[in-house]
Amino acid sequence: MREPAKANSSYNEYDNFAFHPHNVLLMLALAGITALFLALTVSFVYTRIQSALPPIQLPLIFLFNTTLLLGSSATIHWARRAYKTDHTRQYQQALWLTILLTLAFLCMQFVGWRQLLAQNIQFNSGNSASYLYLISGLHFAHVVAGLPFLAMFLQTARKRMKDPVSVLVYFSDPEKRLKLRLLTLYWHFLDGLWVYLILFFFVNQLLR
Repeated sequence: MREPAKANSSYNEYDNFAFHPHNVLLMLALAGITALFLALTVSFVYTRIQSALPPIQLPLIFLFNTTLLLGSSATIHWARRAYKTDHTRQYQQALWLTILLTLAFLCMQFVGWRQLLAQNIQFNSGNSASYLYLISGLHFAHVVAGLPFLAMFLQTARKRMKDPVSVLVYFSDPEKRLKLRLLTLYWHFLDGLWVYLILFFFVNQLLR
């Protein structure tokens, strides 16, 4: 008599994404980051109302920075899609573009802060300015924290994708697939968070 197949015979810890430890840790980290920025934005509104502070005119360069970050989100999605379809050249190109767009975003953030300083809006010039620098600076730090992982993926791809066999091994690695998916989620989260922050500060400009 034939024995029934075991329920967990096809179980794969990398495919069982929701309960994988790496995914759980990322979700906890994203929840903590979300709580942090929500607390800061709520505190900003409370402080501004209590102290009757005037609104801060956000430089338009911050809108341009938003397009750069959204572009990096699109390119990392392209990288993941190229990984799934085993397109070696597109995968590396997409990672390169993601890094370049991210670096451009970080550089343009400095330009935005310089424009704020040119308007005499300094970190210690008032509670509103302090919150703006703190919130944008924290987001900046979280983007910087993701850059080494992007560079690591690109370096590994360039090092290991030398011949058809190594390419096949690289693209069939379930751990690599999982980590790329986690990095993509983190990047989309940072982009969504930045869009929320930009909308938040521009709406606050309208409330006098």
